Amino acid sequence: MPIKIYEFVLAMLFAIEEINRNPDLLPNVTLSFTLFGAHCDSTTTEVNSLNLFSKYELINPNYICAMSSCDVILTGPSWTASTKIGTLLWLFNYPQVRLITYGPFHPILSDYDRFPHLYQMAPRDTYLPLAMVSLLLHFKWTWVGLVITDDDQGVQFFSNLRQEMHRNEICLAFVNVIPVNMQVYIMRAETYYNQIVTSSAKVVIIYGEKNSTLEVSFRRWECLGTQRIWVTTSKWNTLTRKRDFNLDLYLNTFIFSHHHHEISSFKNFIQTVNFSTYPNGITLKQLSWMYFNCSTSISYCKTMNNCSSNTILEWLLQHSFDMSMNDDCYNIYNAAYAVAHAFHEKLIQQVDIRGMEKQTHLMHECSQVNDFFIQFTNPIGDPVNMNQREKIDAMYDILNFWNFPQSLRIKVKIGEFSPYFTHDQQLYVSKEMIEWATGNRQIPISVCSMTCSPGFRKSHQEGRAACCFDCSPCPVNEISNATGMDQCVKCPDEQYANKEHNCCLPKAVTFLAYEDSLGMSLACMALGFSALTTLVLGIFLKHQDTPIVKANNRTLSYILLISLLFCFLCSLLFIGHPNLVTCILQQTTFVVLFTMAVSTVLAKTITVLLAFKITAPGKRMRWMLVSGTLNFIIPICTLIQLFFCGIWLGTSPPFVDTDAYSEHGHIIIMCNKGSVTVFYCVLGYITSLALVSFTVAFLARKLPDTFNEAKFLTFSMLVFCSVWVTFLLVYQSTRGKFMVAVEVFSILASSAGLLGCIFVPKCYIILFRPSVNSLQMFKNKNHSSK
Repeated sequence: MPIKIYEFVLAMLFAIEEINRNPDLLPNVTLSFTLFGAHCDSTTTEVNSLNLFSKYELINPNYICAMSSCDVILTGPSWTASTKIGTLLWLFNYPQVRLITYGPFHPILSDYDRFPHLYQMAPRDTYLPLAMVSLLLHFKWTWVGLVITDDDQGVQFFSNLRQEMHRNEICLAFVNVIPVNMQVYIMRAETYYNQIVTSSAKVVIIYGEKNSTLEVSFRRWECLGTQRIWVTTSKWNTLTRKRDFNLDLYLNTFIFSHHHHEISSFKNFIQTVNFSTYPNGITLKQLSWMYFNCSTSISYCKTMNNCSSNTILEWLLQHSFDMSMNDDCYNIYNAAYAVAHAFHEKLIQQVDIRGMEKQTHLMHECSQVNDFFIQFTNPIGDPVNMNQREKIDAMYDILNFWNFPQSLRIKVKIGEFSPYFTHDQQLYVSKEMIEWATGNRQIPISVCSMTCSPGFRKSHQEGRAACCFDCSPCPVNEISNATGMDQCVKCPDEQYANKEHNCCLPKAVTFLAYEDSLGMSLACMALGFSALTTLVLGIFLKHQDTPIVKANNRTLSYILLISLLFCFLCSLLFIGHPNLVTCILQQTTFVVLFTMAVSTVLAKTITVLLAFKITAPGKRMRWMLVSGTLNFIIPICTLIQLFFCGIWLGTSPPFVDTDAYSEHGHIIIMCNKGSVTVFYCVLGYITSLALVSFTVAFLARKLPDTFNEAKFLTFSMLVFCSVWVTFLLVYQSTRGKFMVAVEVFSILASSAGLLGCIFVPKCYIILFRPSVNSLQMFKNKNHSSK
C-alpha cells in the first residue's frame, strides 16, 4: 500500500500541473490539492484519501477536522473508505462537500439516497466475468479454481461467473470463500490451502479487495510455494519488490485492467519531478506514513530526513515502481479533470450572469456544483461520464508479466476484451507476447479430463462435474470430426463412417453387375444351361418318332423344355443395373414360367398314372387320356398364377430401391418386391403345384413300363422342393446384392434339377444306347415279360 499511495500522489501532481498549464481550462485560476492521513483518529489505519479543492486545507477522512465551503474529497481505493467518509458527511451535514472515489466501481456507492454527492470514476465491471471466461476458452482451460472474499461483491461476482462458465462448459474445481474476519480465516486457512494444492486445476481466479484476509491468504500460499496461473483484476496489479518476489510461485499471471489510452508524458513527469519545488503541502515528512527502509535499500541514507525526495524516487524507479498509469491512477487523473471541468463550467456560467467584476467570489459558491459534473473528453481522447446512472461498461486490457534476471518483472499488454464487438471478435490475445514460467511457448493445461479426440465422444462420469468425462468410441456409422464432442453424429444414408470414425465417406453405388465375378458366374451358368436346354430340345426334335420320346407325351416334353429354356434366360433379368421395367419383368416372368414348368410336370405325372390305372380293361375314364383333357392343366394353372400376378401388380408392384445398410460403404441398387405377402403367395402356389406333382409321381414310381419316367419325375420334384425350401431359409438371412444372387441361383438350380433329372437319362439312351430306343426291342421286352 505505501508504494501505491506514492503512485496516487504522483498521478495527482501530474494532473494538477497539466490542468494549471492549460490556458483553456480554468483561466486565471490555480488548482491545488492537499494530501492528508489519519491524524484525528489513530485507531483507523485502512483508510487513505486525497482531498482536492481550490486551496490548501487539512481534513481527516475518518473524522471531520475542518472543511471549506467548496471542497471535493477524492478517496479510495477501498470502497469501504468511501462509504465511511460518505456516511460521515451525511451525518455531519456537509452538503457543500463533493466526494469522488477513484477505486473500483461498487454497486453500494451508486445508492443516490445514501450518497447523493458521491461520484465513482471507475466504469462498471459488468462484463468482467465474460472477459475472464473468454480468456479461459481461448487457452482451453476448462477446469479452474476460484478464490473470492466473503462479501456481497464477491458473492455477486461468483454468481455471474458461474453463469458464464455454465454457458461455455467450464467447470469450477473448487471455490475458496475467504471470510473477512481474521480469526475465522485463521481457523480455516489450512482447508483453503489444501483445496488449492490437492486440486488438479492449474488456473485460479482471484477476486476481492486487497489489504484483506484474501491478501493474507495469497501471501501464505506464496510462502508455501504454490504454483498456479493466476487470473485477477487490476486491484492486484502490483510489482512485487525484489526482496519478497518469488518467481517459482507464478506459472503466469493475467491481469484484467480497464482499457484506456497511454499517457506518454506521465513517465517523463515521474523521471523529472522535484518535490522541493512544491509548497509545504507536499513534503517528505508529510509522506512519512510510507513504509521505507533507507538502511537496507540506500546505504547512504541513515534516516528518512537524510534521504532527498529525488533519491527516494530514484530508488523506487529502479526497484518496484510502476512507470505506467494503472486503473486507480487513471481514475485520479480523470477525477482531477472532472473537478476542473465542473469548476470551469460554473465559472463560465457565473461570469455570464454576474460579470467579470465579481469573479473573485465565484469559486466559493459551490452548493450547485453537482450540476456541472458532466461528460467530457480527457486530454488523451477517452470519454469520461460523470453521470452515475449512465456509467459505461468497461473494456479491458489483458496484462502479463515478463520476468528478467535479478527477479525483476515488467508488465506488458498482451490482449484486449471489448463487449461492444461481436461475440467472436470480443477477445484478442497475442500468444507471441506471452511468456510462460515454463520457459517455452507451450500453453499449460488445466482440464479435468483430456479432450476427446475425433472419433470419440464424451461419456460423463457419474457424480462429477460436467468437465470430467471418459472418452468412448463412436458407434457404427457415426463420427465425431472435432475434439470434445458430446455426441457422435450419424452419417447420412449415402455416406459411411471411416475406420477412425472422424469423417463420412461417400458410399459406392453397387448392384449385381455383369462385371462382378458373382454376376459374371451366374450369367455364364444361365447361358450354359440355356444352351444345354436348347441342345436337349434339338435332340428330342430330331428323335421325335422314337419310342422314348413318344412314350411320355412328347408335346408336354417340348413345353417343359421351352419353359425351362426361358426360366434359365429370365435369370439374366436379375443381373445388371435395375430399372422399373426389369424389376417388374424379373418377378412376373419368373413366377409365370416356373408355374408353366411345374404344371407341365404335373400333367406328365398325371398322364403316367392314368396310363396304367385308368386305361385298364373295364375302366370308364379312358376318354380323359385319349381326348387330351390333361393338356388343359397347364393353361388353367398358369391363368391362376397370372391372377395372383395381377393382384400383385395392381396393389404393390415391384420398384427400384436402394439398400444403404446391408454392405458397409456401399449403396446397393436393387428391386424391391413391393408386397412381400403376395410374393410369398405366388411362391407358395408354385410349391403347392410341385408337392402335388411329387405326390402323384411318387404313387406312379413302381408302375411297370420300359420308358416309365415316374421315378425321374419324383426325383426332379424332390430336388425342386429342396432347392426352394433352402432358398426361403437362406433368403431371410442375406442382405444386399447377395439376396439377388441367392434368388438367381435358386432359379438356375431348380431349373437345372428338372432338366437333369427328367431329360438327361433320356438323352443318354437316345445318344449312347440307340438299340434300346427301338420298337422291336420294346416288343421283345414285352413278349419276354409275358
